[in-house]
Amino acid sequence: MKRKLFATLIALATHSLALAAPEPPETLPPTVRIALWPDQAPNGDGTTEKVDLNLKVYLPPEGKASGAAVVICPGGGYVRHVTEREGYPIAEWFNAHGIAAIILEYRLPEGRMLVPLLDAQHAIRVVRASATQWKIDPHRIGILGFSAGGHVASTADTHFDQGKPDAADPIEKQSCRPDFALLVCPVVTMGENTHAGSKAKLLGPNPKPELVRLFSNELQVTDNTPPTFLAHAVDDKAVPVSNSRDFVAAMKAHNVPVEYLELPSGGHGLNGCKGPLWEQWKAASVKWLASQKIIPDRDS
Repeated sequence: MKRKLFATLIALATHSLALAAPEPPETLPPTVRIALWPDQAPNGDGTTEKVDLNLKVYLPPEGKASGAAVVICPGGGYVRHVTEREGYPIAEWFNAHGIAAIILEYRLPEGRMLVPLLDAQHAIRVVRASATQWKIDPHRIGILGFSAGGHVASTADTHFDQGKPDAADPIEKQSCRPDFALLVCPVVTMGENTHAGSKAKLLGPNPKPELVRLFSNELQVTDNTPPTFLAHAVDDKAVPVSNSRDFVAAMKAHNVPVEYLELPSGGHGLNGCKGPLWEQWKAASVKWLASQKIIPDRDS
């Protein structure tokens, strides 16, 4: 009886450990870890909080560096960060193409609608302020987002400022406008075709119409929105493909450079960022980045 009880306890403990297992370590260590908010982080409502949030900066080998950089926002429905799939391998892939990669595990909102955007904006400012030190071109800093991270990225793509010239903090003097954006199966709208879970986590259960509009980024595109490359699978059951289609239409209406890769299958996340369709996205992304003069065109 005691043996059976002991075996049951061991099994339960093993199961609990498996559920609580940490993410697998990144495939390469970051070159730099830097606190996004060394002091207090703003919440967007006049309050601040102390947060333990580090940017993981992956710099390519000096001989390969193109000068471009991308802030990566993993997805996760605004409840977690799928960094093991949409962070570390992406950083390694960018480095192989001479692009510095900065993983941002933005704060999860829980109804504090501005905190993911504030984190993304500040991450761009930090990278721009560190451009000389990290050998990055301050005019070739972009943002990439997957799923809910695509909402963070598309919000940063459409909500930005040129910095505060009179700020005491040199980081706050920097513009938070990305020079380009890449969005993969992104949540773009907070309207009818949104991802309900992401909307609830960001805006709460009964958001005001003006907030729904403010965070529906297809409605926030202007002539000054940065060039953007989007990819979405038509069989995405979690985030309707209309999220990307409507953003593309808005970009075209404002004559802003936009490229869209619509894939016939792959579901949400393009088969877990692997397989032939994922390879198609990677090839198309490199081609687009070269067409925008963000990285050298290796074929020219």
